[in-house]
Amino acid sequence: MPKRTRFTIWRPLATAATAALMATLLTPAQATAAGTGPRTSQPVYSYDRAVREAVWVDTRLDGDGDGRTDRVAVDIVRPSEPAQRGRKIPVIMDASPYYSCCGRGNDGQRKTYDADGDIVQMPLYYDNYFVPRGYGFVGVDLAGTNRSDGCVDVGGRSDIQSAKAVIDWLNGRGTAYTTRTGTTRASADWTNGRTGMIGKSYDGTIANGVAATGVEGLETIVPIGAISSWYDYYFSQGAPLFDSGPDWLSNYVESPEARARCAAVQQKIVDGAPRSGDWTGLWSERNYVPDADDVEASVFVVHGTQDLNVRAKHFGQWWDALAKNGVDRKIWLSQVGHVDPFDFRRADWVNTLHRWFDHELLGYDNGIDDEPMADIERRPDQWVTSDVWPPRATDSVRLKPAKGTEPGVGTLGLRTGKGTETFTDDPARGEGDWATDIGVSTPDKAGFVTAPLTRDLRLSGSSKVTVTATPSTPTAHLSAVLVDLGPATIRDYSAAGEGISTLPERTCWGASTTGDSACFRETAARTADVEHTVLSRGWADLGTHASPGEGRPLTPGKAYTLTLDLAATDHVVPAGHRLALIVAGTDGGLIEPPADRPTLGLDLSRTTAHVPVVGGTGAFARATAGARAAAPAAGLEGVEPPATVQRVPEGGR
Repeated sequence: MPKRTRFTIWRPLATAATAALMATLLTPAQATAAGTGPRTSQPVYSYDRAVREAVWVDTRLDGDGDGRTDRVAVDIVRPSEPAQRGRKIPVIMDASPYYSCCGRGNDGQRKTYDADGDIVQMPLYYDNYFVPRGYGFVGVDLAGTNRSDGCVDVGGRSDIQSAKAVIDWLNGRGTAYTTRTGTTRASADWTNGRTGMIGKSYDGTIANGVAATGVEGLETIVPIGAISSWYDYYFSQGAPLFDSGPDWLSNYVESPEARARCAAVQQKIVDGAPRSGDWTGLWSERNYVPDADDVEASVFVVHGTQDLNVRAKHFGQWWDALAKNGVDRKIWLSQVGHVDPFDFRRADWVNTLHRWFDHELLGYDNGIDDEPMADIERRPDQWVTSDVWPPRATDSVRLKPAKGTEPGVGTLGLRTGKGTETFTDDPARGEGDWATDIGVSTPDKAGFVTAPLTRDLRLSGSSKVTVTATPSTPTAHLSAVLVDLGPATIRDYSAAGEGISTLPERTCWGASTTGDSACFRETAARTADVEHTVLSRGWADLGTHASPGEGRPLTPGKAYTLTLDLAATDHVVPAGHRLALIVAGTDGGLIEPPADRPTLGLDLSRTTAHVPVVGGTGAFARATAGARAAAPAAGLEGVEPPATVQRVPEGGR
C-alpha cells in the first residue's frame, strides 16, 4: 500500500506561530493563494472559548398535525475567533435520531446541556477535532427526537427535511429561532454555508437522503454503514429480514413527548409497510437510489463488507448509481460488521477525513482527490488500494453449476450444467452450516465448487444469481451465497463488537473541556481463524419472480425463474482456495422462514451466477486451469501482499 501523507504533531516553534497568525488573518483560499497557508488546517482556535448555542430551525412541515410547522433543535459548536474577525466558516453536520435515546459511538455518548440549554457534551470527536481547525459543528435532532418538534418517519420526508432545512438556513434560505416556541430569529451569518454531512447508520442514511435532494450548499457527505433504500433494510426481494418493521424503530428513537402525540404517523407507517414484503409508496419515498442523478455533493462511502445490519447491498447499489452520474467518490471497505472506522482504523481515518474535509469544505489543494479511490482491508489491519473501484478490468463472468458425484455436491465453472439438484428448506440452518458442509451431501442445500485455484482471483463489485426452481408448496424462499473455501484469519464479524475488541486505554483526538472529553477508548481487531469465508449473499421470496415488488402464490410443481441480487464485495480468493456457490432455502437467523417448508428442484441448465471478476472470464479461466501456480497478472490492483497499517503515535492529531 502506498505510504500515506500524515499530519505531524510538531513543527518548529517559529513556523507554527507564523502559520497560526496567518490563519487568523487570511481565509483558506487567500492563504493558499499567498503560499502561506498549510496544506492541512491547523488547530489554531480555542475550543474552550468556542461558541456553544442552540437554535430551532423551521422545517416548514407539520408532521405531528398540531397546526404549527415543526422546528428541529440544532446544537452548534463553533470557534469564536473567525466571526470576531469577519470570517465565515464551513460546517460539518451530523443529523441523528440517537442523540438522546441511544447514544453515539463506541462510548455511547449522549448530548448534555448546561442550565441555559446550550450544549456541553457533543457526542463523538468531530467538534473536539474540527472546531479548533476552523469548522463549525452542527448536531441536528431529527424531528420527533430529543428537543425537536414533529414525528419520526424513518427516512421519509420529515426525516430528510429535518436536515435539509438546516442546510437551507445555513445558506440564508431558511428561518431559525433562538427558542423552540419563541419568535426571536437566529442568524447564521457566521458561516459561508458550505456543509459536509457525516454519520454512521441512520445518520449516514440521512446524509444519503439529503444529498439525493440536490440541496444547494451541501458540498460532501460521508455515509458510514448507511442505508440507500429502506425497503432493502427490512426486506430482500420480498423476504423479510427482521421480525419488526420501521414502526418499531420510530417508536424506539422518538422522545417520550413525541411518542405520545405521533400515533397517527405511527399508524401510517404500519399501514404503508406490510410484512408481506410488497413494495408500497412508503418505500418509494424512502428509496434514494433513483435520485442519485440529483446528487451534487461528493461522496465518501465507508462500509463493512460483513455488515449484516445495513448489508453491503446498500453501498453497492448507491455507489453504482452515483458512478452513472459522475459524482466524485471515495470508498473504504473493511472486513468488519456495523462499525465506525474511528473504531477499526482510527489514526488513518482521522487523517483521511481531515484531509477530505479540508479539500471539500476549505478548498485546500492537498492532493486527496488524486489518490487511489478505494482502500480495502484484505486481512485484519492490512489494507490495499485501488485507483478506481471496481477496477477498470472488472467484468461480469457467467459461472454455471453442474452436478457432481453426490447429490447436492457439484462443480462450478464456465460450462453449462445439466440435470436437477433438490433441497428442502430448513430454517434451523444457515450460510455457516452450508459452507461447513459444502463437501457433504445434506438435504437442505446444493453446493457447487471450483477446482483449487492456481492463481489469486479477485471479485470486486456486485453479483447476481439467476435460478430456475420448482417448489413443492405455495411459498418458498431462496438464498444464494458465495464462499471462499480455504483457511484464513478474518475479523470476527459475527461476535460481539463485530470485528473489534474495546480496550481500556484511551487516545485523544482534539481539544477537551470539563464536560466534553476528546479521549476515547481504543480498540483492536478481534480475529478468528476460519476454514471458509462467506464473501457475498442474497435472499428472495420466490413469489416475487414476476415482479420484485409484489409476491404471488406459487403453483406447486411449476418452474419459476428469479434473479437474486447479492451484496457488493471486494475479496481475493487466494491460489489454493476454491470458490463456491451455495443455493438453499431460508438462511436461518438472517431471514424469517416462509409459511411452508418447501422442497425445491433446481434446474442446473437454467441456473447461472454472474460474478464480477477482475480480469473477466480470462482471469477466471486461468485461475481454474490445471497449469502450475503463477504470480498474479501484472496490473491486477489490490492483489499484491498488503502492508500492515502503520499507526500514528498516541496523541497524534
